[in-house]
This record gives sequence, structure tokens and C-alpha cells, in this order.
Amino acid sequence: MHIMIHRIYDDTLLPVGYRVLVDRLWPRGISKQQAHLDSHWKELTPSNELRKWFNHEPPKWKVFKEKYLEELNHKKEIAQAYLKEVSQERLILLYGAKDKNHTHALILKEYLQNLKPQY
Repeated sequence: MHIMIHRIYDDTLLPVGYRVLVDRLWPRGISKQQAHLDSHWKELTPSNELRKWFNHEPPKWKVFKEKYLEELNHKKEIAQAYLKEVSQERLILLYGAKDKNHTHALILKEYLQNLKPQY
């Protein structure tokens, strides 16, 4: 399985594959028809407390990544179950953040790639 991330607001053609929203909050201005989602993995998003603390501030990125990975480690079984549901060769993690270099989707992608051999 190939895992990629894509910003849901990008005007470019959305990639084909199993499409999953990985944001806790629904992206503003995007209808459910536009999103063409296969699933919404709210449980694997950063906690509200962590999300609010980070506030997309790049200087906090390193600590955010450590704390988010710690949260994900407590949700390992959920992540593995979600991966089992993926019915296509390509998993597309969709997110809404403007900063493509400091989004939790990057961390989640890496985490899921490391889990793949275990399911």
C-alpha cells in the first residue's frame, strides 16, 4: 500500500485511492459531495488540547510531533483496524492545514507506514 497526503483545499486534481479525512474538524467550504471520502478517521487526529496548544506554530513542531506520536501509540489498535479497512493500493490522507510542512498528516503518514508490516 502506498500512503500519500493531500491538502483537501488544493485546486489540483485530487489523487485517486482510498480517501480519508484526517482532521477532527470538517474543512470549511467543502461539501461531503466534493470531498468524495471513503472514511473520516477522527480518532487518529491530535487531541483538542494538543491541537490548540500547537496552533500551527512552527517553533512548537518538534514537541508537537513527540506528543502526537505518544497519543498515536495509545491508539495503535485503532490505527491497525483502519488500515485493514483500506480497500485500495493507495491511501490518501486528506487534511486542511495551510502549512504543508507542519501538519499532523505528515506525522500520521509516517506512523502508519511504520505500522503496515504489523497488520
